[in-house]
Amino acid sequence: MRAALDAFQGCALKTTATQLVFEDGARKARVHLVGEAPGADEDREGRPFVGRAGQLLDKMLASIGLDRTQVYISNVVPWRPPGNRTPSPLEVAACLPFTRRQIELVGAEFVVCLGAPSMQALLEIKDGILKTRGRWMAYRDGGRQVPAMAMLHPAYLLRQPLQKRLAWRDLRALRRALDGEAPDLA
Repeated sequence: MRAALDAFQGCALKTTATQLVFEDGARKARVHLVGEAPGADEDREGRPFVGRAGQLLDKMLASIGLDRTQVYISNVVPWRPPGNRTPSPLEVAACLPFTRRQIELVGAEFVVCLGAPSMQALLEIKDGILKTRGRWMAYRDGGRQVPAMAMLHPAYLLRQPLQKRLAWRDLRALRRALDGEAPDLA
């Protein structure tokens, strides 16, 4: 999969990014976290969520007894958009088949969309993240229906710290699901 993305010429972001930011974590994890796109720190290191937002994500995971060795982390777009801008719908659409295949290969029990671009692409929802976050929905992975939830992106939480209370609710819901409470899919 990584080799296929390295060879892919269908996303112009590849020409402006330093490198492909493919994955981090366990390839057979129960939880697959999908962000939007790499930032400057991720572009330098080649791993998702390693900057300030990544440090917050690590703390968020720790609050429910998880760490990077127990989850799989990727992005909808694996190359950094210039100036850390949000990836365009065209860029997301170009990379989406790879993201879907990555989710299929990992085969996690739960998908967590971090931020609106990830949520809108994977769950095909046009509503905003504040309206949608915290609800379990069905992500269709071929013939499989995977419980998925949108959460606020850690970078957003750094800018809006009062919203961490919402993220805490969502994290607790994820923990309950991991502990065996079946999510009620909307």
